[in-house]
Amino acid sequence: MRCPLQPYTAGTLISLSLLLLLSTCSALYEDQIKKFDWRSVHVGALKQVHVDLNHFQPRVLLSTNEQVVASLCPKTGEIVWRQVLEQKSRGDIKLLQVSGFSDESSDTAAAPMGSHLGFDMLTVQGHAPALVRGWNTNIGTIEWEWSIMPLNTERAQDALWFYKNSVLYHVVPVWRSHLEVTAYFATSGHTTGSTSKIMAAWIKSDSCLLSGTYFVCLDGKQLISLDLLAKSTQVIATPLEAEPNDKIKSLPGLNGVLIANKKLISVNKEQAVCSELSSANYVIGSFNYRKVVAYADLTDGNLKINAAYLDNCSPVPELQMSLAFAEHYGTPSLRSFDCKLKRNGDGKSCLFLFATSAESIVAVQQGRIRWTREESLANVIDTQFIDLPLADTEGTLENEMKGKAGDIISAFMRRITTQALQIKSLFLHVIGLGPPPTDTQRAGLVRDSFGLHKMMVLLTRTGKIFGIDNIAGKHHWKLYLPHVSGFENAEEMRLIVQRTSKHFPLQPLCAIVAKSANNGNGVLFRFNPITGHAAEGGLLQLDYQIKQMALLPETEQDFVKGILMLDATNKVHVQPKHATPLADGMYMYTADVKTAELEGYFVKYAGGELSCTPIWNVRLGGHNSEQHIIGVASKNPIEHVHSQGRVLGDRSVLYKYINPNLVAFVTQAPDATHKSVLNLYLIDVVSGSVIFSMTHRKVRPPLHIVHSENWLAYSYFNDKVRRTEITTIELYEGNAQGNNSVWSSLQAPSMPLVERQSYIIPTIVEALRETITERGITNKHVLIGTASGGIVEMPWHLLDPRRPISSTTQGREEGAIPYIPELPLPTENHINYNQTIARLRNIYTAPSGLESTCLVVATGLDLFVTRVAPSKTFDLLKEDFDYILISIVLVVLTSGSLIVRHLASRKLLKQAWK
Repeated sequence: MRCPLQPYTAGTLISLSLLLLLSTCSALYEDQIKKFDWRSVHVGALKQVHVDLNHFQPRVLLSTNEQVVASLCPKTGEIVWRQVLEQKSRGDIKLLQVSGFSDESSDTAAAPMGSHLGFDMLTVQGHAPALVRGWNTNIGTIEWEWSIMPLNTERAQDALWFYKNSVLYHVVPVWRSHLEVTAYFATSGHTTGSTSKIMAAWIKSDSCLLSGTYFVCLDGKQLISLDLLAKSTQVIATPLEAEPNDKIKSLPGLNGVLIANKKLISVNKEQAVCSELSSANYVIGSFNYRKVVAYADLTDGNLKINAAYLDNCSPVPELQMSLAFAEHYGTPSLRSFDCKLKRNGDGKSCLFLFATSAESIVAVQQGRIRWTREESLANVIDTQFIDLPLADTEGTLENEMKGKAGDIISAFMRRITTQALQIKSLFLHVIGLGPPPTDTQRAGLVRDSFGLHKMMVLLTRTGKIFGIDNIAGKHHWKLYLPHVSGFENAEEMRLIVQRTSKHFPLQPLCAIVAKSANNGNGVLFRFNPITGHAAEGGLLQLDYQIKQMALLPETEQDFVKGILMLDATNKVHVQPKHATPLADGMYMYTADVKTAELEGYFVKYAGGELSCTPIWNVRLGGHNSEQHIIGVASKNPIEHVHSQGRVLGDRSVLYKYINPNLVAFVTQAPDATHKSVLNLYLIDVVSGSVIFSMTHRKVRPPLHIVHSENWLAYSYFNDKVRRTEITTIELYEGNAQGNNSVWSSLQAPSMPLVERQSYIIPTIVEALRETITERGITNKHVLIGTASGGIVEMPWHLLDPRRPISSTTQGREEGAIPYIPELPLPTENHINYNQTIARLRNIYTAPSGLESTCLVVATGLDLFVTRVAPSKTFDLLKEDFDYILISIVLVVLTSGSLIVRHLASRKLLKQAWK
């Protein structure tokens, strides 16, 4: 027999609700939100887009190469909603179909109110399985989805899709054989019949595409096509005037129309085109209820937009416009446009949307750029923080104090002269006759007292460079390097700081080292990171391929660090050339990712020329060369080690093994017994000695590694227990230090003592980076980027491999925490709180002017900038510091001491007269 439940009173329910709310509250203070951080949200490079200005909610619907579906506001370009889909091939969007935007204007699949049939927008993604989803474009939610799993997954990689009359067609080409076409009802996924097989032995993977219902292939000076929906299969041959120089492209919106040699070519006899037009890109739209073909071309920095009616090829004067187009946008490509009536009824206003080679999205309206989105920031590959220039007064003082010897009288005269000039400058500014402020001063780019305000230089995958204020997030300048790419061996382009801002009045200097996409030779571009202007000759096309590069540690009088480059023939070069003698005695190494072979070189300068001599070779590929390198980690060159040792519980010192030439290499190889094996090697790249090696069985990537001071931490996935683990390693020389002044790899001490330990982390790791400060006094923390978009600040004492199994007296004296396999991930350790970073890839850190503070930028699909203080802000007063109280206390103490001194002197005087 069940007991009857007692009814709760209203007061009881309210009390329980308040307790539940109090127990779940965990947040920042309101005044801390976005005070020291900011986030920039992106969608990625444009792939497919539809502009709809006549909808009750005007919108720009798009898909991107970063597997993102989003809706933008046509007025501002801001994201209305964004959905980040599955990664890699599973999230690759094959088709984006918006209701009412099919080849037939009468074809629509808009869903009736309150039903789950039809769609506002349909997407097809992936191939094994292929996911078909229907979207609600107002709020960005998935209304329904269905999937298919092909029998042959390899063939399905080349599958194509098209939509016609509420039916979705799946086309699987079997190259040089036939085409398999299957029709599905778009909303349900049910097949309309059996799969049809169309014989086509002439189809090739590198020259075929789908244009509406036509499958078209290029064969020399002709186009061979098939209408996949025709009742009888008929091969159509369409001659061309000349063989196309570039790949042929389809024109969405017209069935069977392609672009070849800047001309419109129709393989559909029922579809007429304007063959006299010539442009690199076209787009189909409507104007005054008639179909229009719009096209745009860039000529001498001017973007010219034209249009013609499709029925009679007559021009549309209302759509013709010309405007200036900045170089940093790259080459534009018109993707979509739409028109609507103006509010005053005077004509129509059209919005043209462009995608550029620099991965920018540009909206043009009424002859001007309405808004832009810099989507190349979704693929940042390198970042540097640059100190801002000094203010005029600080620069004058710096120039006065630096390098001017003399007696006290001359220094006093210089000081008087400087102050007189400053008074004169102040007077001229007051009366309005002073010199105007410079561009950097007008933009607020002046160094602050604590070195927290810096210029953040970001290099993207497309070759676009940004100068961004790390405090406000403002884009101060942009540069674009066309026709550049990363290097062989999966190496990205490099951003190098050759001269910092510390050498006043010399301007800072940065360099981009890349590979030319045209001939494969090296490209060097030098620029001022504060202003974004080219410097030292700007772009330099090298006549050799770059195999390896390094930054010279020494500088000449201009304080520019030279770049040492090893070419494909093992010859060495230095840029700038006047720094060539400084390369004498340098060591370099190369690593082949595929063969896991390492080579070391010695650079010598003699007779006015540089020579390079191989000195060692290490093969990590194994006896059957199955291993390949999946990770390389060296130490940060600007890192400072403050403490040379670690004090133990018995008050003895365990000295750190601090080898600046130590590099970690991780290789992976398949194994018949253990599936996958990871090998870690710590190698001195000067002598070629293997300092330490370790093997992990039944583990696999993703691998992320961080190397600093005398320790190493790396994460991997353990296949045996299906979890992510982090292994940490510390190296020590022992109780005696071999050399406490200068390290020499050629006279290195004996093999180090190695401490190692593994931990379980309850998340998927996407990035690892250590914090870094100016002098290395602050405790080291490891920043862990997670797959959920969070950044966890993990103190090193939790990752310490010397954590004892049980609590001992020596461990407590040393301050070591007892070992627990699971690493905690408390909410308060997430430095980006609720600012999720989609597709987090890298974390970059840099020191600030404060020893306690480290600057952080996290890159991925989004961009997040913040600062962390691993040991708290011990060198900075708190914001709520009571200045009034301390001032009163100081005044009272000073006054009291003076009064007591006066009374004491009077007392002594009276005692003397007695």
